[in-house]
Amino acid sequence: MTRRYFGTDGIRGRVGEPPMTPEFALKLGWAAGRVLGGGARARVLIGKDTRRSGYMFESALEAGFAAAGVESELLGPLPTPAVAYLTRALRARAGVVISASHNPHHDNGVKFFGADGSKLSDAIEQQIEDMLDRPLECVAPERFGRARRIEDGAGRYIEFCKSSFGDRSLDGLSLVLDCANGAAYKVGPAVFAELGADVDVIGNTPDGLNINRDCGSTHLQALRARVVERGAALGIALDGDADRCLMVDAEGREIDGDQILYVIACARLAAGTLQGPVVGTLMSNLGLEHALRERGVEFRRAQVGDRYVMEMLKASGGVLGGETSGHTICLDRTTTGDGIITALQVLAVLVREGRSIDQCVAGMRKYPQVLINVPVNGRAREIMDKPEIRAAQADVLARIGDRGRLLLRPSGTEPLIRVMVEGQDAAETRAAAEYLADCVRTVCG
Repeated sequence: MTRRYFGTDGIRGRVGEPPMTPEFALKLGWAAGRVLGGGARARVLIGKDTRRSGYMFESALEAGFAAAGVESELLGPLPTPAVAYLTRALRARAGVVISASHNPHHDNGVKFFGADGSKLSDAIEQQIEDMLDRPLECVAPERFGRARRIEDGAGRYIEFCKSSFGDRSLDGLSLVLDCANGAAYKVGPAVFAELGADVDVIGNTPDGLNINRDCGSTHLQALRARVVERGAALGIALDGDADRCLMVDAEGREIDGDQILYVIACARLAAGTLQGPVVGTLMSNLGLEHALRERGVEFRRAQVGDRYVMEMLKASGGVLGGETSGHTICLDRTTTGDGIITALQVLAVLVREGRSIDQCVAGMRKYPQVLINVPVNGRAREIMDKPEIRAAQADVLARIGDRGRLLLRPSGTEPLIRVMVEGQDAAETRAAAEYLADCVRTVCG
């Protein structure tokens, strides 16, 4: 059955337009409460990022859970992975995050975690969608759920992050941290400072509207400039809900998710703790695959989306996977992608080996890769099936042969078709990607 609301990362959309309306959020809270509640005094945790609309959706979800007889415990602004951790640590029935991740402030979304701190399965999300079709019926008044605020959630999460770093110290290390004016604007600086780093922080003045605006992992220009200006050893960029992490080196050069995954995988391999295959996605750079296989490490590709990386890791017994965009999953440290935990795993390598980040990634040669996002007015999958698009793909494949890869796919979170071409020759790769993107634009009118 095709799901109407849940995408690859929860439910997401423009605020005020279906499904991201207060009426829908109330019904969603009730439906989720009915499916996930599972008995008297069931508790759910609700966290959010810094979008102004978060207040509205927090209240609406709380009301829906109350109508289903479920207690709500409000965490306030905290990273998505913090909610996942606290759901497990506090033994709640579920965790809820109000966030649209790296999207602009006018979007918002809702995602869920189960009691084990992992994202819900497709089957449970389908049960919630089925429940949404039923009329909302309140429990008896004496069974209404209550709400309270949790005051120590941030402190608990900070200590958890620090514990993933072991007994090492960041004393004397100069860092620039970009919090994207998002959910990690308080806890992020605290983690690195308490470990001893000299931290210069940007993107830590949220006003409810500036989340991800010219900052964070989707806009690295400000971080690059600040790292070079300060002479810092490393720059760390989180996204709006802090489940992603990208970096820049001392010269301001980007270190993407594939390179981060390579550094952590090599460290785990050297320590003898790497289990199973490393899992990337269809978008992962061919250079990552080749570099890992040269070291005897199996590499597998999942569909794009951290939920699919997670599914493949669990099915194959792996502990490490991620996406080029900076979603990195370290199942030997936590249950979901976590930007702060990811950064700490890389920093542990730098501290232990006494090397810079650019030295650590030198063993991986990135193939030139061009990604073009083409906006479409709905029906992305239908557009991709057009004969003109299929003919263009065949043409490009004939040109690049075995020297590269191409991928056209609809975005799971935005009205876009993503065109990716990868190859050994930069000019040929760019030309092929532009050609495909122009074909998509022409078909879209």
